[in-house]
Amino acid sequence: MFEDLFTTSNLIAFLTLTALEIVLGVDNLVFLAVICDRLPKHQQALGRRIGLLGAMIMRILLLLVIDFIAGLTEPIFEWSLFDYTVDPSWRDVILMGGGLVLIAKATIEIGHMVGDGETEGEKSNVKRAVAQLPMVIVQIMIMDLIFSLDSVITAVGMADHLYVMIAAVVIAVIVMMVFAGPVSRFVQRRPSVKILALSFLVLIGFMLVLDGSGVHVSKGYIYFAMGFALAVEALNLWRRARSKKRVLES
Repeated sequence: MFEDLFTTSNLIAFLTLTALEIVLGVDNLVFLAVICDRLPKHQQALGRRIGLLGAMIMRILLLLVIDFIAGLTEPIFEWSLFDYTVDPSWRDVILMGGGLVLIAKATIEIGHMVGDGETEGEKSNVKRAVAQLPMVIVQIMIMDLIFSLDSVITAVGMADHLYVMIAAVVIAVIVMMVFAGPVSRFVQRRPSVKILALSFLVLIGFMLVLDGSGVHVSKGYIYFAMGFALAVEALNLWRRARSKKRVLES
């Protein structure tokens, strides 16, 4: 049984699928950095680890019930208006709902940042923030479930063995655990980068809504826009650092 796993085709499928899961995990890392920032400093690492472990378990469970997941793509009903036909599936409903939640969450966080109450709320109400740890973990797992639907369906199309798919998911989550801390600290220390990350979440949420509406947008365009915006922000950070250095030297 296991002898059939160690073949060239399975190795290629494993490496490709692992890379795909890591790339698709960019959405999760951005969301993780933003959502865990609302926790006290001593609980942020714990929230990231538990959230990612829960996300890994959830992805594996999705793979185990892939037949059920595939059934989510079947239309629930069909409704025609003139020449336009609407036939949403449960997958579409989940994607649209998740996209709307993501847009709302990111918009509220942006409001906190540009408002005048975020710092005081975080510093003066630590008890409320501690009580939010279970809620933060639940949010991470729910959003990962939404992010994982398409990647899990893609995984089944790329690999023939369940063990290969599960191994790729586990490796991808381990890589995300390694980079989650540095990414979160980088975002937390730079308010402009956090605003940019929240804007990415709005963009990703809008893409999910479009995808659920039947309008497919390649993630390549989204990642290119994110990469370009990050490059511009990196130039801005570099310019600010040089300006600060000149002031200190003068």
